Amino acid sequence: MKQFTGFPTRMQFTPIPNLFFSTLLPQISDMAELKITLHIFSALYRKKGYPRCVSYRELAGIPSLMRSLTGAAGPPAEVLRRALAMAAKRGTILHIALDRDGGAEDIYFLNTESDRKTMARIQNGDLSLASPGTGGNSDAAIMEQPDIFTLYEENIGMLTPLISEELSQAERLYPAGWITDAIKEAVSLNKRNWRYISRILERWWQEGRSDGTPGRDSKKTDPDRYVKQKYGHMFRR
Repeated sequence: MKQFTGFPTRMQFTPIPNLFFSTLLPQISDMAELKITLHIFSALYRKKGYPRCVSYRELAGIPSLMRSLTGAAGPPAEVLRRALAMAAKRGTILHIALDRDGGAEDIYFLNTESDRKTMARIQNGDLSLASPGTGGNSDAAIMEQPDIFTLYEENIGMLTPLISEELSQAERLYPAGWITDAIKEAVSLNKRNWRYISRILERWWQEGRSDGTPGRDSKKTDPDRYVKQKYGHMFRR
């Protein structure tokens, strides 16, 4: 075994959800599945397009991953497919097979709320997913603007169950496009947190927007509707 020389002073990091360590890691006993899971986290983090997904071909094109699968029970390509199937069965990742020129292309998403919605829309034919490339740094592009969940993940941070619920609530309460614009404004001001975004939305709702878009419309909306709901504290008058 070659001795590892240590980590350098400056290096890049890949975020891993805490839930992986507390819930998934204790369940994973297969080394190939563990390696695949970690490589998927890394590959998805490097993605810049929408949505963030990775294909079988991209994973098979990562030399360090395929070398690490050499010597396992079977050829590396076979081990890769088996490990991906295990991760999908466990619920760590989502798998969809898309028809590409008469053949199937295996695409994988992380099992998050936003990616579940994205995959359902692809399966229903509402969205068209462009074919990912074969390189580890290639991006999958989709022919539509990202939804608010994906936009939040890509620009603010990891979605928690509470944030997902608050986003869903805000999506029902505010006019279409406001949440997207509020996230963009928060990013431009380097205020990357949901509390700041909710304050932007509340201000727009109370005072109207700078582009002339009015705030609440008493003809369409009961003013007390918002303060009576679960997240009514976000809409104080």
